[in-house]
Amino acid sequence: MPFCSPSSARDIFSSPASSERHMQTIRKLCLILVLISCGQAWGGFYEGFVQYEQGNYDLALQEFRLLAEGGNAFAQLYLGIMYEKGQGVPQDYSEAVKWWRMSAEQGGAVAQYNLGGMYARGQGVQHDDGEAVKWYRMAANSGLAEAQYNLANMYAKGQGIPQNSKVAAYWYRKAAEQDDARAQLGLAIMYDDGEGVAQDYTAAAGWYRKAAEQGDPRAQYNLGSLYANGQGLAKDYVQSANWYRKAAEQGDALAQFNLAILYDEGRGVRQDDKLAVKWYRRAAEQGVADAQYNLAIMYHDGMGVPQDDVEAYKWLSIVVAGGNNDVLIGRDAIAQTMTAAQVTEAQRLAREWLKRH
Repeated sequence: MPFCSPSSARDIFSSPASSERHMQTIRKLCLILVLISCGQAWGGFYEGFVQYEQGNYDLALQEFRLLAEGGNAFAQLYLGIMYEKGQGVPQDYSEAVKWWRMSAEQGGAVAQYNLGGMYARGQGVQHDDGEAVKWYRMAANSGLAEAQYNLANMYAKGQGIPQNSKVAAYWYRKAAEQDDARAQLGLAIMYDDGEGVAQDYTAAAGWYRKAAEQGDPRAQYNLGSLYANGQGLAKDYVQSANWYRKAAEQGDALAQFNLAILYDEGRGVRQDDKLAVKWYRRAAEQGVADAQYNLAIMYHDGMGVPQDDVEAYKWLSIVVAGGNNDVLIGRDAIAQTMTAAQVTEAQRLAREWLKRH
């Protein structure tokens, strides 16, 4: 049967994260900074911090507000978080921006990062990529990995600043060296594509592996592709299948498709038509046209599933609806072996699938 070569869609960009993913780090740092910092009014901060951790937001709010109004940057940070999330107060992005700005202007890196995110998302302020870049840069220069990653994205996409792949690679590296998996993936892709750095598949594989070992599904998929193609690594279909599977189990559609191909052809795994169908189906349900086509062929030939031309016609119709008219001849040939009722049923199933998706 015709198969498509393992494909690659190496994409990294995601929307700026909210403050939630950074709270655990903030909590660990806060108590240390409370003890070693000077020049801030700290009386009551520890009490507020404890109340916040216990979910007693009304009591935490009393402590933080008093300190924040007195100029305490960390209290301002926490007060902004409480307004962002509606903890003890009605959710109010404008108030969150107000308090984060006060903290940011005192050099608070996390507040600078959060403020950049608000400008990037247009929450509490008018959307302004230039302002997002400004605040991300301040936080990035303070060493905050999350800000370095987002700043790299802005340079890579030319958002709020002229596009510059070399500078993007610089900031991805800064964050990647702090074990930020998204930045490791971003830097790997730049080495893979030769953007901002000299193309180097070995370096790409190294950074993909670091992100993949942290559970990033796109890094796992891309590492599997390098093993399949022998780029930067010795060709190894066993390892390719291993990494494809990890990504596929997390829902990565291209990993599911490529894992299906390996089962279909018996490369790196024992040949198994049923498992090939399983993974083709999962990728097909996510809209991967090549998986839809191969699933149709499996149904037509009765490989891994009972022979069923209604299902074959359905999936080929879905491929056609996606803009690929090359399969029309094959679909029409299958129709010659079907009754009119079967064709009508297949068309109905295809319409229902398309309506759901």
